[in-house]
Formats: sequence, C-alpha cells, structure tokens
Amino acid sequence: MRPAHLALAVLVAAVWGVNFTVIEIGLGHFPPLLFSALRFLAAALPAVFLVGRPKVAWKWIVAVGLVLGVAKFGLLFVGMDAGMPAGLSSLVLQIQAVFTAGIAAVVLRERPTRLRLCGMAVALAGIGVAAVDEGASGPLGAFALLVAAAACWGASNVLTRKASPPDALNFMVWVSTVPVLPLLALSLLTEGPSRDLAALRALDWQGAGTIVYVAWITTVFGFGAWGWLLRRHPASSVAPFSLLVPVFGMSSAAVFLDEPVSALRWCAAALLVGGVALTSPAPARRDVRPGDGAVRGRPVAEAVGKR
Repeated sequence: MRPAHLALAVLVAAVWGVNFTVIEIGLGHFPPLLFSALRFLAAALPAVFLVGRPKVAWKWIVAVGLVLGVAKFGLLFVGMDAGMPAGLSSLVLQIQAVFTAGIAAVVLRERPTRLRLCGMAVALAGIGVAAVDEGASGPLGAFALLVAAAACWGASNVLTRKASPPDALNFMVWVSTVPVLPLLALSLLTEGPSRDLAALRALDWQGAGTIVYVAWITTVFGFGAWGWLLRRHPASSVAPFSLLVPVFGMSSAAVFLDEPVSALRWCAAALLVGGVALTSPAPARRDVRPGDGAVRGRPVAEAVGKR
C-alpha cells in the first residue's frame, strides 16, 4: 500500500472507533431507537439519489436492513443507553467475527480451520474477561445486549456474503433505507411519542452534529473509503486495519468521556483482538486491478457492516 492509502485505512478505523464516543454523546440528546432511526434516515437521504439503482436483489437489501439496521444497531444503541460504556462497546462488538464464523459454518457449510477454532476460543475468553470486568462495574444486562448485537452483526455478514454486492457503498446506502420506518415504529411504541417529540424539539447543534457524524462520516465516508481501498488492494491487506477500531474506540472514550480503562479491560482487549485476528486469517494474496468490483474470491461486500 502507498503511504496515503495506509493513512486512509487508519483514518477509517479511527472514524469507526470514535463513532462509539459520538453515539454516547448522541444518546444524551435522543432516545436510542429514535437516534438509530435518524442515523439511517440521514445516511439514506440524499445519498440514495446519488449512488444509482441497487445492484443486488431487494430480498438481500431488506434482509440485511432488518438484521443489521434494526436488530444490530437497535440493540447496540439500547445497550449503550442502558449503561454499556462506549469504549467497551467498541471492543465487545468485535466478537462478531466469532458469530460470523459460526453462522457461516452452519449456513454456508464453511468448515472452520483449527487456527480459526483457536481464534474463536481466544476471543470468547476475552468476552469472558470483559464480562467479569463489566459485572464488577456496570449492568450485565446491557453487556448481554451488546453480545446479542454482535450476533446480529455476524448474521448480517453472512447475509451480505450471500448477496455479494459489487459496490459496498451503494449497498450500504440502500440498506439504510430499510430500518428507518421499523425503528421509528419501535421508538413510538417503546419510547413514546412525547419523549420523541421532546427530543426533536430540543434539537441543538451538538445533537445534529452527532447525527451527521454517525450517518455521513461513519457510513457514507467510512464505507466509501473502505470500498475504494478494497477495489485497489487485496482484502488481506485492508481487512486487518479494522482491528484498530476498538483501540480508537477505547482511547477516544477515555479522552473525551473520561471512561476508565482497567487492567482487566486491557486484558480483554488483547484476547479479543488477538482472537479476532486468528478468526479472520488473511486469504492468499491475489492480483487485483484498480477498478475491480471485488478481490477475486472475496467480494467487496465483506466490508459491509463493519460499523
């Protein structure tokens, strides 16, 4: 990779990591399900008019939109609103790699290697350490919601692999159109219209800024840049940069939210990141021409759902 491309990959990981801190700030302005709905609404409009028509069947867009947008992000936002710290959230979600491998083994008949099984065991040990740390300082119920969100992320990754979209940004923008109405309906039912209206009436620059960040910076810029990198470099060169996300997530939460990072949490981070690295071994390097829609044997779509 050229230095500029390396810098872009690190920047995307930083954007996705800081996203958890921004979500925490946004939850101070909006109920969680309403905030999630506004995030997808802002990500879809007006981008949906700029990316062209969908390049995969609608069944895949709807399926990923419900599993990733409604279930995964709904659980993530509700879990963080229930007390899950931003930095720890960025870490725990990485267990999605284990869920992805497990679901793919059942649904896609992808037999995990011994190395991948070892990585899954190490990552699960990291989740156990994180649970012990959270149980000593925070609500385990919120922790469980984040693990459930990671499971939904894993399921959406398998659905995305089945869909194999040639353009990650086009796919993500169209997927963003699906969760808006279901999340709004859930918000009205569980959070109440009066609470939602109060949040919208009290909208200020900080609240609007969090929506812009999680929608345009994280989704549109993040996925656009990630897809651009994957079209120019092998996935084996780009994918490892996603392991930096919890590093930036925990660091930004410590700096901007004064979240403490205990020795147990650092231990959990080392186990989780190491386990995920083993769970997602780099494939053999293949030649890729600039402008290719996918790395041969591995579609660009595997990047979708990163954050």
